[in-house]
Amino acid sequence: MTTLLRRLWLHVSPRRRGQFRLLLVLMIGASFAEIISIGAVLPFLAVLTAPERIFQLPAAQPFISAFGMNSSSQLLLPVTIIFGLAALFSGGLRLFLMWVSTRLSYATGADLSISVYRRTLFQPYSVHVARNSSEIISGISTKTGTVTTIFTSLLSLISSTIILLAILTTIISVEPVIALAAFSCFGLIYALIVKITRSRLVLNSKRIAHESTQVIKSLQEGLGGIRDVLIDGTQATYCEIYRNADLPSRHAHGNNSFISSSPRFALEALGMLIISGLAYMLALQPNGISKAIPVLGALALGAQRMLPVLQTGYMSWSIIQGSKASLEDAIELLDQPLPDYADQPPAKPLPFLKQIELKNLSFRYAEQTPLVLNNLNLAISRGSRTGFIGVTGSGKSTLLDIVMGLLQPTDGAIAIDGQPITTTNNRAWQAHIAHVPQAIYLSDSSIEENIAFGIPKSKINQARVKQAAQQAQIAEIIESWPKKYKTYVGERGIRLSGGQRQRIGIARALYKQADVIIFDEATSALDNETEQSVMKSIEGLGKELTILIIAHRLTTLKNCSQIVELADGGVKRTGSYDEIVNNRVSVLSTQH
Repeated sequence: MTTLLRRLWLHVSPRRRGQFRLLLVLMIGASFAEIISIGAVLPFLAVLTAPERIFQLPAAQPFISAFGMNSSSQLLLPVTIIFGLAALFSGGLRLFLMWVSTRLSYATGADLSISVYRRTLFQPYSVHVARNSSEIISGISTKTGTVTTIFTSLLSLISSTIILLAILTTIISVEPVIALAAFSCFGLIYALIVKITRSRLVLNSKRIAHESTQVIKSLQEGLGGIRDVLIDGTQATYCEIYRNADLPSRHAHGNNSFISSSPRFALEALGMLIISGLAYMLALQPNGISKAIPVLGALALGAQRMLPVLQTGYMSWSIIQGSKASLEDAIELLDQPLPDYADQPPAKPLPFLKQIELKNLSFRYAEQTPLVLNNLNLAISRGSRTGFIGVTGSGKSTLLDIVMGLLQPTDGAIAIDGQPITTTNNRAWQAHIAHVPQAIYLSDSSIEENIAFGIPKSKINQARVKQAAQQAQIAEIIESWPKKYKTYVGERGIRLSGGQRQRIGIARALYKQADVIIFDEATSALDNETEQSVMKSIEGLGKELTILIIAHRLTTLKNCSQIVELADGGVKRTGSYDEIVNNRVSVLSTQH
């Protein structure tokens, strides 16, 4: 656990580290306040039980002279006030300490959660493809929340340790033998509880970490496929999947909560037995009652403060142990490397005047998987319209992912005007590119926010939004709606038709003012009439744009300047629409 906490500390910002150091100073101050408040009970109870003895003490004479007191009864009011002020000061300081600790813990948790999300967004596309989104969502939303709890518990544990030492020091100064015996007894009991419960807490932490991911996964699957769920009537199935994930997690949380809270009640009863036994022993001595009351009062107050502090420390330890597995997952996300360009300004576009060239390009997703592309060579001229066809699995989408700089070739290279694309200049190449996928992602926001996707609302260029909508041939439809560009599209664009969603996707690409636009089966889900309309929108785009299109239907690509057919990981043939069609006709004739 110490190693995990050390790794977590490395991710805390220098500013927060400085604040934690100041908090440590505040904790030490709070411990001194405890010493004062417990120490003040001795003269207070002594004045109540034997004021003459206190009035005659040499140490009290400067205080008596300063206030001009003539009798022991006059000590009662100032000592009562001092005791009350000491108690108020101690309580106020501890309240302030708790407020500062809580604020700092949650602020640090927010910093780390933001860091996880940022690092995740900067991961290569290949990493995102290999991951289950439920793991990431659970890590960001749930497990980084655990980090906040751990910081709160850790600060509470440190604070409890410091205050406990201060209380123990004060009690030892009053009655060393009894204080050490009582503390040793309490300490041994907690040590035994720690030994018994450690393995159960760690086991529960693993269950919580695993099941929290399964809960998110079951929610995503059930709500993501809500159409099929409603049509098939499979609500009970998905409720059962959710129950099987949520119930074990709740049980583990409940077990940890019981383990962390239960020792308190036994220890409080034990403390009362010790105090009552001590009172009986002191009462049997000469002048037992008058001598015993101040000592008993100080010990009782010390125990009253010490037992909750011991319990708080144990509870904090158990929470940290019970969160160990979630902390490991959160640290793995925090350890994700950031690319060099993460903190740099947007890259200037790479010069692109002639062509995109793929040289002896090969790609596989993992070492143990077969090659998707094998020694592929292809040139795409600037301003051309290039269509890609091929059977499912021929590598069309993979090829365009490489062209977009989302995937890096296993072998070979992609070059722009002869300049190879590497990790160093990849962002400069991507500045040219806009992507229109088959399933356009639309956020639950306005039309203009979806066209200017990723741009802060206050920085959206309204004129450019309208221009992009006109070029995508959807402006007329949008402007016929009552709220026009302020119209909300619903979650994932559910309030729009398929053709409207695709055109908004095209408008989004045009808003970016990219000069390379890639359509990855962007029309395959549309009916023929809508597809023809969308293709007219694409054909009407500027001649200076380089357009790459994947399509299942060959007719979709009839206006392309070049059609590339992929097969067996390479280029099977290239040609114009007429050449490809004629070749297919001749092949079919030969077969018959």
